[in-house]
Amino acid sequence: MVETAAWVRSQGRIQRLCESAGDARELRLRLLEEIRRVVGFDAHAFLLTDPETSVGSLPLADVPCLRELPRLIRLKYLTTLNRWTTLQASAPVALLQEATGGDPSRSLLWRDLLKEYRIGDVASTVFRDRSGCWGFLDLWRSGATARFSPAEAAYLARIADAVTGALRRCQADTFKACDPRPRRQGPVVLLLSGDLRVLGQTPEAHDYLRVLVPPDQGRAPIPATAYNVAAQLLAFEGGIDSHPPSVRVHLSDGLWLTLRAARIGSARPPAMCDIAVTIEESSPGERVGVFSRASGLSAREAELLGHLVTGADTREVAGRMFLSEYTVQDHLKSVFAKTGVHSRRTLLARALGT
Repeated sequence: MVETAAWVRSQGRIQRLCESAGDARELRLRLLEEIRRVVGFDAHAFLLTDPETSVGSLPLADVPCLRELPRLIRLKYLTTLNRWTTLQASAPVALLQEATGGDPSRSLLWRDLLKEYRIGDVASTVFRDRSGCWGFLDLWRSGATARFSPAEAAYLARIADAVTGALRRCQADTFKACDPRPRRQGPVVLLLSGDLRVLGQTPEAHDYLRVLVPPDQGRAPIPATAYNVAAQLLAFEGGIDSHPPSVRVHLSDGLWLTLRAARIGSARPPAMCDIAVTIEESSPGERVGVFSRASGLSAREAELLGHLVTGADTREVAGRMFLSEYTVQDHLKSVFAKTGVHSRRTLLARALGT
């Protein structure tokens, strides 16, 4: 790709945005504004993902088929072509027209939905590093002859590392706050049909969903994150993706929630059963898992943290990890540096939310 001066300047602005990022929503909004200067698009969907399961959450979307959001999400998860889970950090961008050899009908999503809205091409970008998958972005371009160029794909690939790091740091920053209010015990439930229509919900589900994806004034909250985890259940059942149908998502003030999807009932074939999506406070182990990945801990450092949360002291950790106490202390210093804390007490408070 021959870089223009404008593109180089844009990459610099992206880098500065990523270095100063604090809130994942605000970061994504500003990134979309900057990307649009270089890569024109008519619609977009920008999601965060659970770094371990790669299931999407907290979407920022402006698409012409918003009224068909459940259908869009279901088809997105059931489409194997250019699926974000198959894209790698070394090649994070894929174009629909290029991947299909000019025949987008090879894509289930395009064939069953996007075609109706005259979407000509989709540029898909994954934001992944060694710690996990932190998000993905789909840009749509309208028109029968619309195409994203290889140069535009190269631009998106060049900014992917910076965006990935920023999204990960935004998630890490959520652990710096802790909500002192009493937490709800037990899950709340959203009931969906097999095609992801909402059939019912417990009263508290409405409140959670309103915070997760704030609706427009006067409108009911859209359970987009619940749609994503339910769609992952369909993908898992269909053998399309092996990740479990669950996602951990930050709500507010250090509070993390876990959403899971499962079929209701066993007397009928699974495909005929409704889907229950449960929403509950993430367990200590689930929190620690995200905290470790978001902080960029190595496997050995994450193992060390896992022992510390059980109450083990340095001597006990050394015995469990078959290390000297000096080596354990060295690992702990590295964990402190990566998480920005100076004591075990603060480290555990952030990881566990206590």
